[in-house]
Amino acid sequence: MKIVSSATNIVIIFLALHSNMFAQKGSQMNNQGKATFGAGCFWCVEAVFERLPGVQSVMAGYAGGTKPNPTYEEVCTGRTGHAEVAQITFDPSKISYERLLEVFWEAHDPTTLNRQGADAGTQYRSAIFYHNEKQKLAAEKSKRDAQKMFDDPIVTEIQPLTNFYPAENYHQDYFRNNPNAPYCVFVIKPKLKKLKLQ
Repeated sequence: MKIVSSATNIVIIFLALHSNMFAQKGSQMNNQGKATFGAGCFWCVEAVFERLPGVQSVMAGYAGGTKPNPTYEEVCTGRTGHAEVAQITFDPSKISYERLLEVFWEAHDPTTLNRQGADAGTQYRSAIFYHNEKQKLAAEKSKRDAQKMFDDPIVTEIQPLTNFYPAENYHQDYFRNNPNAPYCVFVIKPKLKKLKLQ
């Protein structure tokens, strides 16, 4: 009887340890937020947000259009309706969605319609694609607050995220992989310096 009892205790301890591990893993998975922003070329947006403490990953992609699984070439025509966006995965216990919105307004000019610098076209529009009602309300409030920083009206779209399509692999981590490319040197590096992220 003692042997059986010991074996039973071992099984109980084993199950308790494993259920605790699964609980911790589940809690870590639940401790993730997502934000999706369009603010001009997604190379810039990715480079800005991946440097923020609390941001776990950033993926360049396309949102807000009508064609499923668009290619970069199709998006560039402006006929698919997609914007170049960055989808940010973050830890809400380390950085809030509201803080991400603050950086969003600082990182681009939200008053220029379908344009950021020399990048022109609907794919470069300023847009916030919210993931839930709470994000929608936060984005609308943030937009009202941000208007005080600009003389011209903010033209940023705020709309629900219906689909997000990851961009091609060569667009991912573009700045990190191509720091000496002309666009990175003349556009992204000055932006990071201005935002004190480099």
